[in-house]
Amino acid sequence: MPSAKFEEAAKQAKNFTRLPEDEELLRLYGLYKQATLGDNETEKPTLDLKARYKWLAWDENRGMPQVEAEIQYIAYVEQLKSHYQ
Repeated sequence: MPSAKFEEAAKQAKNFTRLPEDEELLRLYGLYKQATLGDNETEKPTLDLKARYKWLAWDENRGMPQVEAEIQYIAYVEQLKSHYQ
């Protein structure tokens, strides 16, 4: 179960006043999914490019413990806050 600090970071990321770059959003997505669900066990999308990029972003974190993904997610949101809030 995600920590309160993680939930707060997720809320802050959703409330950025400007949209982060695509690469930053994909990193956030991948870390979020790894922290909340663990390793990506879904089938790789073939035709939907957006879904494929999101799948790849999550799969890059394969093997990372969920707690570590939480820590990295929180730190990354803190780093992005100065640019997008």
